[in-house]
Amino acid sequence: METSPDGRFTILIPAYNHAAQIAAVVARARSLGLPVCVIDDGSTDATAARLEEIVGVAVLRHETNRGKGAAILTGFDALAGRADWAVTLDADGQHDPNDIPGMIRAIPAGSRPIVVGRREGMIGADVPWTSRFGRKFSNFWVRAAGGPVLSDTQSGLRIYPLPEAARLGVRARRFQFEVEILVRAHWRGIPVIEAPVGVSYTPGMKRVSHFRPFVDFCRNAETFGRLIALRILRFPGRGGPRPTSDEG
Repeated sequence: METSPDGRFTILIPAYNHAAQIAAVVARARSLGLPVCVIDDGSTDATAARLEEIVGVAVLRHETNRGKGAAILTGFDALAGRADWAVTLDADGQHDPNDIPGMIRAIPAGSRPIVVGRREGMIGADVPWTSRFGRKFSNFWVRAAGGPVLSDTQSGLRIYPLPEAARLGVRARRFQFEVEILVRAHWRGIPVIEAPVGVSYTPGMKRVSHFRPFVDFCRNAETFGRLIALRILRFPGRGGPRPTSDEG
């Protein structure tokens, strides 16, 4: 496990049916010299076969698809006692792993924040409308739920402190995990900061997205409704609860 002045960092890549991109994403991540762990979340395409061809990378696998949040938590569990920070990187190729060192440098000395990669260039014509709308929607409701005020609550390029992030009692197991963990971290007094990163929506690039507008809208509504209810009903007027482990 590599060690930096700020602790031990490992890159986690949750993947689901990303056979076309996974080898290139892993190769770019490995170029940083940090350990890499891929969580294959029950892929039904050739993702598992592509991963078998890669040497020097830890691979964990869910037999069935359980969701991005579940994959990240599996990675957290695997790193228990072996890493101080988990860097999550999406498997679809939209992020540049070379942004990770800058995110690490953004961590204030002596602090243990969650660092969210604030994607730049999200207004271009090649950026899907679902990504632009989803970011604004999510930013608003994270704040309404008593979470931090951020400009990109949906970015998958993040740094999580361990074991703190694994102990927040997040209930969501799919995409909603990434917004719920920000809210719960803020409730617990864990800082959440942003650092600028690039994003690639190259014209003609085959990008796999598992976003389903209606289904994911309903799941988002359930997650935010639950968080807002916890904030208002259990701790009115206090800006958000300090959840206990039995809420997870």
